Amino acid sequence: MINFSDIFKSSFLENITGVSLLDMAIALILAFGVGMFIFLIYKKTFAGVMYSSSFGVTLIALTMITTLVILAVTSNVVLSLGMVGALSIVRFRTAIKEPLDIAFLFWSIAAGIVLAAGMIPLAVIGSVGIGLILLVFANKKPSENPFVVVIGCSSPEGEARAKAFLEQQVNRAVLKSQSARAGQIELNYEVRLKSGNGGFITELSQLDGVESAVLVSYNGDYLG
Repeated sequence: MINFSDIFKSSFLENITGVSLLDMAIALILAFGVGMFIFLIYKKTFAGVMYSSSFGVTLIALTMITTLVILAVTSNVVLSLGMVGALSIVRFRTAIKEPLDIAFLFWSIAAGIVLAAGMIPLAVIGSVGIGLILLVFANKKPSENPFVVVIGCSSPEGEARAKAFLEQQVNRAVLKSQSARAGQIELNYEVRLKSGNGGFITELSQLDGVESAVLVSYNGDYLG
């Protein structure tokens, strides 16, 4: 029979001292600092359509949460096995809109794991190195920005005129899609402009057989 004194000798209460308060405080403070650094790099390198401040806060929280989990796992072997089983049933349904966001998520998780393992120089120096690389390459603009020209034609003759005129005005024109219905043909071209000059779009819209012409900035996400 368990008496009152046995309660205080339970393995559960003994695990309270598995990780000291000082270790927890240092690990979480460092995780917060590294998470803030990751958040600032994300803010500087973001090149998407809509910036989400909540995702930046998530990067900080994810670094700290990962550190907390790994601290618990490293202090108890049995807990580590249970943690693996618990995390294996978790499913995340949030869609990642930017490919680079995946790198930031893995960066936050990896930084939290390394910090909790006590490899502080690796976490700090590695994060600084990754941040510098992202600043250099993520903000690097391509030499030629692609554009999409959407042309609406009323006849095959107008389509031929539009194609010939477009090829003369741009460095490169690649047909991405074409659709046709009664009395209307729509063409989507990916083009490389000459010295960023898009003034030809007005002349293109005034050709015989051409009903409309639209020039759209294109980063590869809108059309396949």
